[in-house]
Amino acid sequence: MQKIGIALLSLLILSACSEKKSDKNLQITGHIKGFKKGTLYIQKFQDTVLVPLDTIVVNGDSHFTSEMNIDSPEMYYLFLDRGVSNSLDNNLAFFAEKGKIHIETSLDFFTSDCKITGSKNQELYDEYKKIATRYVDKDLALIKKKFDALKAGKNSEVLAIEDQQKSVKKSKYLYTTNFAVNHSDYEVAPYLALAEIADINLKYLDTIQKSMTPKVVQSIYGKKLTALLAERQQLEK
Repeated sequence: MQKIGIALLSLLILSACSEKKSDKNLQITGHIKGFKKGTLYIQKFQDTVLVPLDTIVVNGDSHFTSEMNIDSPEMYYLFLDRGVSNSLDNNLAFFAEKGKIHIETSLDFFTSDCKITGSKNQELYDEYKKIATRYVDKDLALIKKKFDALKAGKNSEVLAIEDQQKSVKKSKYLYTTNFAVNHSDYEVAPYLALAEIADINLKYLDTIQKSMTPKVVQSIYGKKLTALLAERQQLEK
């Protein structure tokens, strides 16, 4: 009986050790269907350069895990080293934040197949992109029309298309501003202001900055937006 008790105690101790919580506040897990061998890099921008945060070697198992500490929600990039392939479809952006984030995608369609869960900022960013993509598509169609008009020497048509492009850009900028203001309690708001509309009329940047909650103001992108606003206000005096 005593031996059984000792054995059970040993099992409990081993179980407690195996379930020891990580001291990292961000856990990234993922599955890349079809990716059996190669290297993954988790990166972020530091100034204007992508710097590596973690390196993951994949050899036979297409699932991966990475743990690290993060101070503030920030856009990270999962870079897939395809070896001999020179495909541009190899850098997947995701909005990292404290907690557990899961990335599900495939080797063949690395960025277009991706489904990212566990990040509220990512969820909002995906929501934003669904609408913003429509403006990008409209602009691409107008670029083609403009190119054809230039080739045909239709100068009046070119001017009309340029006016349409300005209208599309204005609509996208207003949509981005409204989205940021409506979600000003999340870090995606200042990120979109910086990444999508940094050159917008100053009053709109000011509106976004003033709408942010104290927590967001103190985030990485909140501080950068505040600095950009101050810089532009100084230049436009």
